Amino acid sequence: MAIYLDFEEPIKVLEDQLIENTKLQEEKGVDTTNIVKEIEKKLKQTRKEIYSKLSAWQKVQVSRHPERPYTLSYIAAVTDGEFIELHGDRTVKDDKAMVGGFGSIDGQSVMFIGQQKGINTKMRQYRNFGMPNPEGYRKALRLMKLAEKFNKPVICFVDTPGAFPGLEAEERGQGEAIARNLLEMSQLTVPIIVIIIGEGASGGALGIGIGDKVLMLENTWYSVISPESCSSILWKNWDHKEEAAEALKLTSSDMLKNKLIDGVIKEPCGGAHTNPEEMFRIVKKEILKHLIKLKEYDKDKLVNKRINKFCSMGVINE
Repeated sequence: MAIYLDFEEPIKVLEDQLIENTKLQEEKGVDTTNIVKEIEKKLKQTRKEIYSKLSAWQKVQVSRHPERPYTLSYIAAVTDGEFIELHGDRTVKDDKAMVGGFGSIDGQSVMFIGQQKGINTKMRQYRNFGMPNPEGYRKALRLMKLAEKFNKPVICFVDTPGAFPGLEAEERGQGEAIARNLLEMSQLTVPIIVIIIGEGASGGALGIGIGDKVLMLENTWYSVISPESCSSILWKNWDHKEEAAEALKLTSSDMLKNKLIDGVIKEPCGGAHTNPEEMFRIVKKEILKHLIKLKEYDKDKLVNKRINKFCSMGVINE
């Protein structure tokens, strides 16, 4: 059964009508061909109309849609059928919220890394809701260094509500693990492509977010804090989350306008969850396009260009 967001009610009504008329034709033999065509046409127009004017908060909702494809789905779709997942940080344990390993994309070996959310309640608990512990970031760094050793590009898929904020995570050095990744990623001598495929929250996202090309899917967000947390700090409740979402300038278009990312990847009309196969095809095309260009740079130029890009962000008054 399809899941609909609150602003998708007109789409739900039309899809219910479509199912009803299709069933009538199949079970009762009633010719509803013209009605079905008319509903399909109206459905397409309605979806296009709704998704062409989404607010910042609505885009946040779309980015969290439970049917939206997650990191492992992207890896399975863009690779040539072979992905070797690697486990553990060699210090504490294997963090299930962070996945990574070698895969082949159009014959090229690359290192894939990303946060993984669960597709049902049991898997969400297993994956810790996509919130990595310090060992997750240390695993990611270990895999990046492995990719550098064998001169393989790194592809990062970002989708997390944030790094895990538990006491044990702080005890094991959550802040240090993320900071270490920022330092090491800025100096990694192989190409890094970062794609925000869902939520890009706080340091949890930034911990694997330093890249030569940082791209966002159209209906995703990337910010230092979630709208709900921002609202709870400023207004002491979640009631102002929509206002906070607008003020944070966290959408892909806002991020591109402020020159904090390098590009926006268009999603199928209605969001990535309505047509995952098309989304996978688009993402694969983008990865290959940027890999070709990035592989032309020598190592020193690649690192200097990456460092200069991030150093030029923001405004400084002396």
